Amino acid sequence: MGVMPPTNDLRQRFADARLRTDELFALVRPDSLFERPVPERHRLNFYIGHVEAFDWNMISTCELGPESFHAEFDRLFAFGIDPDSDSLPSDQPADWPSLPETAAYCRRVRETVDSVLDEVPDDVAQTCIEHRLMHAETICYLLHNLAPELLLAEAASKSAAAADCGEVPQQWIHIPAGEARLGRDRGSGFGWDNEFGARTEDVDEYWVRKYKVTNAEYVVFVDEGGPQPHYWRKAGDSWLLRTMFGEVPLPLDWPVYVTHSQAAAFAEHAGASLPSEAQWDRAAYGSGDPSRRFPWGDGRTSDGCANLNFRSWDPCSVLATPAGDSAFGVSQLLGNGWEWTCSKLRPFPGFEEYDFYPAYSSAFFDDEHYVLKGGSQRTALQLARRSFRNWFRRDYPYVYSTFRLARQG
Repeated sequence: MGVMPPTNDLRQRFADARLRTDELFALVRPDSLFERPVPERHRLNFYIGHVEAFDWNMISTCELGPESFHAEFDRLFAFGIDPDSDSLPSDQPADWPSLPETAAYCRRVRETVDSVLDEVPDDVAQTCIEHRLMHAETICYLLHNLAPELLLAEAASKSAAAADCGEVPQQWIHIPAGEARLGRDRGSGFGWDNEFGARTEDVDEYWVRKYKVTNAEYVVFVDEGGPQPHYWRKAGDSWLLRTMFGEVPLPLDWPVYVTHSQAAAFAEHAGASLPSEAQWDRAAYGSGDPSRRFPWGDGRTSDGCANLNFRSWDPCSVLATPAGDSAFGVSQLLGNGWEWTCSKLRPFPGFEEYDFYPAYSSAFFDDEHYVLKGGSQRTALQLARRSFRNWFRRDYPYVYSTFRLARQG
């Protein structure tokens, strides 16, 4: 691994990523930073220390000179958790360092990391940046579940009003038989360990819905006895949606955010299925150049129509972005919500762990986690690359996860 050029660009990307997480913690009242808004996750204070400890622990593997100044905190803030509902954490706020202690640790970590940044190997530096950008989304899941009164008052003004774009047609698009390309070749740029092991997969013809399943479609399913999404609440005869900063009447043309179990149940009820990872790739990219990106999703154009890259706090209508944004005209395959697939997270052929970050993916090759593709409005642009794979447990309800229907030809 060589040193990432140019240094100025690297420093700017570190600064930009830090700003993304800093601005999230700044939304929370200081006396609320020991809350645990999601039962399956650590308290908020952990994540303040975690994003810094992760950088320090990664860079420490490079043996660049600086020695640990607080080994206890290095370990304490090192790893998040992913428990199931039967093994929830039980720690108390007093079990954690105070906010001043955590802040002092974070400041010193940043100073130390910055002092050796010019010497950090490519893959390690990019791992630190992308890890923080991933947390810039997952921290949103935590804040979204925090009681609104625990956020600073000015946060309420950040949530946009829902604009109805009209009735969404239930249109199916034919995807002809052909190849999907999964993963990427080693030496083709940065990727996480589970992205490597490029392979092609033959995909039979099938049909896929042009638009993500909407709240309007799903509310009918709920009224017929289907499972209620986590962010919905019934008020009299009406449904409300909990957005990032407050409740609004359920926007019928927004995509519905559901668990994998809920998406699969809806698909079965509709006589359809969820697409596989290969089917999703085929619909998005066809059989063309394996490096192909959506013309509006690669950072090189100015129209910025995808609801991606921290563009908004909440989803938008499935009709809000133009058609024709994929190989076959399937809409919003990037942005406005990750899309569930029916594929379990498994390694590609030739899988190898990073020596500086073992078990990043392999700990989740357990058939309990399903692959999501695409990205949400809070997903960083660089994580929307073709080979990137997200994953969560089938019943984890807090993710900005959508779905679309597929059926065989």
